[in-house]
Amino acid sequence: MKLSATTTTASDGAHAAPFDSSRPTAAGLLRACHPLPAAVVTGLAGSLAAAVGGRGLTGGALAVGAVAAGQLSIGWCNDRADMGRDRAAGRRDKPLVTGEALPGAVAAAAIAALAVCVVLSVACGPVAGCVHVAAVAAAWWYNLHLKRTALSWLPYALAFALLPAFVTLALPGGPWPPLWLMAAAGLLGTGAHFANVLPDIDHDLRTGVHGLPQRLGRRRSVCVAALLVLASSLVLLIGPDGPVTRQGWAVLTVTVLLCALALLRPVRDADVRLPFLATMGIAAADAAHLVLLTAAVV
Repeated sequence: MKLSATTTTASDGAHAAPFDSSRPTAAGLLRACHPLPAAVVTGLAGSLAAAVGGRGLTGGALAVGAVAAGQLSIGWCNDRADMGRDRAAGRRDKPLVTGEALPGAVAAAAIAALAVCVVLSVACGPVAGCVHVAAVAAAWWYNLHLKRTALSWLPYALAFALLPAFVTLALPGGPWPPLWLMAAAGLLGTGAHFANVLPDIDHDLRTGVHGLPQRLGRRRSVCVAALLVLASSLVLLIGPDGPVTRQGWAVLTVTVLLCALALLRPVRDADVRLPFLATMGIAAADAAHLVLLTAAVV
C-alpha cells in the first residue's frame, strides 16, 4: 500500500513540507540508521577488541555486538529526531522524507536496538556495561537536545573517550585504559564532530541547528577540526612510556601534512570536500594508531 502525501505536524517541525508517496522498505529502514558511521565506529570497536584480545571469540562478539546495537539505535534516533527539519528542507536523501521508512518503525527500531545494546553491554560486565550505556546515552542526548546547543561537542568527546574503556573493562580483571589513551580518543571524536558537520552547516542553520560548529562557521570549524585531531595525534605520540616509535612518527608526519592541507586551502561555501576529506584522513590515521597503542598498553 502506498503512503499518501503527508505534511509535518507542529511537533515535528515549524515549517511543514510534503514528501513523496513511496512504499516503505527494509532498505529504507536500514538507510535511516546511518549505516556508514555505524559501521565505522563498530569496526573501530572490533579492531580494539581484537587488538587487546583476552576474552575469546564469545567475549569479543558480545562487545562488538553491543557497540553495533548502540550505533544502530543512535542512527535511528537521529533520523527520527530530525524528521521535521529534514522534511521542511526537502532532504531527498532521507528515508523518512521520501516515505521509504515510517516514523513509527524507525522509533521502534531505535528503542529495540537500544534494549539489545543494554543487554549485550551488561553481559560484558557490570562496570563495562555501565560505561558503554553512558556513552550511548550521551549520543542520544546529542540527538534529542545538545546538537542544537554550544555543547554539541560534549557527547562526542565523552562517547569516544569511553569506547576504549568499554573494550578494556570487559577484559578479565576489568582494567581501565591509561588516561592519555582516553583523552586521545575524546579529542579524535570531538574533531570528527566538527569535520562531520562541515557539508551540512548551511542546511543546519536554516533548520535551527546551532551547535558549536554552526556557531563558529565553516572556516573556523575546519581549523578546530584539524587542530583537534592533530592534538589527538600528539597525545598518542607523547602519552606512552618509552621512546617514540617509528609508527608514531609516521602517523604524526601524515597528520601534520593533512592538517596543513585542511588549513591552508581557502574554504568557500561550496567547497568543503578537500578539508573534510583531509580531516577525516587524519582521524583514520589516529584511529589506526589508537588501536596499535591499545594493544601495547593493555
